[in-house]
Amino acid sequence: MKDITSQYMNADGQPTPVNTRAGFVAIVGKPNVGKSTLLNSLLGVKIAPTSPRPQTTRKGVRGISNQGDTQLIFVDTPGLHRPKDALGKYMNGEVQNALADVDAVVWVVDLRHPPTDEDSMVARSIRDLPRPLTVVGNKLDVSKYPEEALRLYTALLEGRTHETQSVMLSAQNDVNKVAQLRTALAANLPENPFFFPVGAASDQSREQWAAEILREEAMKKLRDELPYAVATRVTSWTERQDGLQRIEAEIVVDRAGHKGMVIGAGGKQLGAIGAATRKQLEVFLNTKVFLGVQVIVIPGWREDQEALRELGYE
Repeated sequence: MKDITSQYMNADGQPTPVNTRAGFVAIVGKPNVGKSTLLNSLLGVKIAPTSPRPQTTRKGVRGISNQGDTQLIFVDTPGLHRPKDALGKYMNGEVQNALADVDAVVWVVDLRHPPTDEDSMVARSIRDLPRPLTVVGNKLDVSKYPEEALRLYTALLEGRTHETQSVMLSAQNDVNKVAQLRTALAANLPENPFFFPVGAASDQSREQWAAEILREEAMKKLRDELPYAVATRVTSWTERQDGLQRIEAEIVVDRAGHKGMVIGAGGKQLGAIGAATRKQLEVFLNTKVFLGVQVIVIPGWREDQEALRELGYE
């Protein structure tokens, strides 16, 4: 992981001082516990899609936080789960890849509920890792018995011998606690030059970022299992002289019958997805956006290795 991103330059293109700290922190957990929400809160900017549905995150997304002489690179990961198809196997592989080469791990758990089999699976994957681990009990604001829940989660790590700490918070609302968590993680970073230029927020391209925003809005509005059969990609992005960003994108489904469901009667569903996506893009880009969205069918893409590569899952 690290050799891919090592740039060691600041915003002026100059090497960063040698007395800096920098490192990678993996954010792991089962689906739908708030990992992406925590990442966005730690960064103070949205780089990862969020929705109420499990498995919104499919790729390991790196978010970069620069605090003085420290640089934290957070690696958001898909929810660890029992895969049902090649896409699910890819997502679990993203988690294992992230854990293989980081300096610290954050395990996010949902304090509203006791541990499940999926939580136990996450615990087994991180229990013996020889690096600092922080258990983040999330959704504190809506939990009835947070201390008891956290105790049950930490019990899954019994036998762990490496540094472990825990904190309870609401990733969406606890600004101060999130800032304290970020400071605590930064304090344990190794001495390194910066891996990314100062000012960079993510290693995503703008096309990848916009495609994920589109998929987020599709997942929010589509019902039942259809959201998990949807992928998105940006096919072109041009900027006019007046500043208008013209973006063309595709929503990919794996069955012909799903295409009409995404488009909706009279194009109403697709229009709503596109309008919500454009609104988000305009807020973050601070400029007008023209967004064109088409729906295409790639039969069985979730089980097709070539299609997965074409859609960026490689």
